[in-house]
Amino acid sequence: MIQSHATKMPSHNTKVVKSTTEDMLLSPAETPQVEVLEEKVKMKKQLGLLEGVAIILGIIFGSGIFISPKGIIQQVSSVGFSLVIWVMCGLLSMIGALCYAELGTTIPKSGGDYAYIYEAYGPLPSFLYLWAANLIFVPTTNAIMGMTFAEYVIQPFFYQCDLPLEGAKFVAAATICFLTFLNGYNVKATTKIQNVFMFCKIGALVLVIITGVVWMGLGHVENFDNAFAGTTTNVGKIANGFYSGIFSYSGWNYLNFMTEELKNPYVNLPRAIYISLPLVTIIYVLANMAYLSVLTPVALVSSDAIAVTFANNVLGQAAWIIPVMVAISAFGGLSVHIMTSSRMLYVGARNGHFPAMLSHLNVNKLTPMPSLVFLNILSLFMLLMSDIHTLITYCTIVESFFMMLSVSGLLYLRWKKPDIMRPIKVNIIFPILFVLICLFLIIFPCFDTPLVVGIGALITLSGMPVYYFGVVDQYKPLVYQNVMGKLTEICQKIFVAAHEDEDVEE
Repeated sequence: MIQSHATKMPSHNTKVVKSTTEDMLLSPAETPQVEVLEEKVKMKKQLGLLEGVAIILGIIFGSGIFISPKGIIQQVSSVGFSLVIWVMCGLLSMIGALCYAELGTTIPKSGGDYAYIYEAYGPLPSFLYLWAANLIFVPTTNAIMGMTFAEYVIQPFFYQCDLPLEGAKFVAAATICFLTFLNGYNVKATTKIQNVFMFCKIGALVLVIITGVVWMGLGHVENFDNAFAGTTTNVGKIANGFYSGIFSYSGWNYLNFMTEELKNPYVNLPRAIYISLPLVTIIYVLANMAYLSVLTPVALVSSDAIAVTFANNVLGQAAWIIPVMVAISAFGGLSVHIMTSSRMLYVGARNGHFPAMLSHLNVNKLTPMPSLVFLNILSLFMLLMSDIHTLITYCTIVESFFMMLSVSGLLYLRWKKPDIMRPIKVNIIFPILFVLICLFLIIFPCFDTPLVVGIGALITLSGMPVYYFGVVDQYKPLVYQNVMGKLTEICQKIFVAAHEDEDVEE
């Protein structure tokens, strides 16, 4: 299936040859070949433990903690139960992380959930995951992170009036395009920047927490009186509240997308997960307590930039520090999400599930530029959506289903392939509990938001005819073959790209 490779940097003097119409069958094995010499196009193992932790924290500490508290309060209607949801979402993420540590070391291949679903259930379910990921939750998450960054950047200029939505979308679009370019240009430089951003993100949240602790120490704890008063009993709303919380924790499995670029993945992958998740849970719960000590539920729901409103209420002239640090946090989270999600698309194309042009690497930078640009275009399209909290529910429901499928694959492989090497083997209670919780989160929103769930399911299932025509069917119309061949040729020329393991000519 998906093979792991060592890496050797090709010469900068490269030659990309012309493709033929044989490249159209969506099979990486049939992509155009270049002259066989010594240098090969391969991805580099250049990520250590610190970079692994920075990638996980970089995605998790992106935008969710600065927008999701609003979504949770709207759904559950009480301060106390919103904090319970934050704790429970942290515990769910840690359980999931334990399962993914086993999956990532048992199947040490890039692509994350895509690789695990393929290994357990075969090509059709893994293709549907890839289809849903690239149509729904990857570009949606990029759009949400981009909008969060934009709102925090321009909020200080519109302190006493509403934010101009079109202006925020323009800033978000420019940011997504810039970070796509940066990730395509140099992976090592991007990961070094992530190390810096990681400390900025933690610093921003620690500042919020310290401010909240001081505020509560001065006796301002009235917002916690009768904390559970008004808690909803609607199970569908509770499930949707969980979705907002889960969105804030999402990203703990994204390092699994880059396993082939991680040094000593059997050690560094689980360690990065074990370091990151407890830290995230503690910081998130404390940060929400800080928010709620200063802002009433009504004020929190009415705010478009929660951390800015929080700072304006308690920090006075120093309030500008918070939006700056939050903007840096969202910027870094978006950058690392663009980097990791492009690897999932790249691996899927390399395995023949997306057009072969998306499985090409730039021969100088060794980055999947075609995949990066493809996701960039889809992310810009998602910016046209207006309701950010509907987007969160929309993408998290679909993602939760496939995460459940990945972890159920762990149970299936325990039964089907009991003798394969498992460097990490978690107690079987953890994957069973994770699957049951995911089932709850998938079934109950059907009663509260059936349209959102239905549309997500329809988009996922719409991948089935695409799979049978684009992947299974080997007798495609000549017009289709010619178009795909021409697009592949153009893609090679624009991005100076070749398929992995192709030789490059000096």
